[in-house]
Amino acid sequence: MRTVREVGAVAAVVVLVSGCGGGGGGGDAKPTVASSSPSVPASPSSVPPEPPVMLTAEEKVDALAESEGWLPDEVASAYVADICGTLTSREESGADPVEWLTLDKTDGEHAAVLKAGVPLLCPEWSKTVTEVLGSGVRFYSDGTYQVTAKPGSAAEAIAPGAYRVVGALEDCYWERTSKGGEILDNGFATSARDITVTIAVSDGQFTARGCGVWKPVE
Repeated sequence: MRTVREVGAVAAVVVLVSGCGGGGGGGDAKPTVASSSPSVPASPSSVPPEPPVMLTAEEKVDALAESEGWLPDEVASAYVADICGTLTSREESGADPVEWLTLDKTDGEHAAVLKAGVPLLCPEWSKTVTEVLGSGVRFYSDGTYQVTAKPGSAAEAIAPGAYRVVGALEDCYWERTSKGGEILDNGFATSARDITVTIAVSDGQFTARGCGVWKPVE
């Protein structure tokens, strides 16, 4: 009697799990590690600088006057604007702006404000202001002046030397007198364009009327 062995088929299911160590000839399996670059902190957003504050011409004049201590009781820019307007109106009316500015009797602080402010507010008058106030040369208009070697800041004093007046001169009278008042030389022009007078060291006084502005001859 032949014995028959009946072998049942057994299905073997092998589940391979990646990352698990398993024996076998294929070598050890290593876990896969995801590589990542180091994180870089985001730079803060750049803030554009604020634009510089732009001052007006008037504000520049006032700021300068404040820093220098000029005219603490006045608005410097308003003073300069007033002088600019007067010079312009005199020119438009046919009067001599230089003569008016010479007679204005401007003190040191006001002169400093004008020399600094006129180029900003009315540059067309810069040359005139520099000529009258900023050149260090004194001009003379109508009046009687005592002749002295060093007049300094004395309002009614004039130094010896040559002086010239130019323009449309009508009814211009001038005279040089001795210390005792005797007339040494004089002149009267009903129509002239250029007059030069030389004041001597020995003269006592110099007087001018209706001639405009006398400027030292360099």
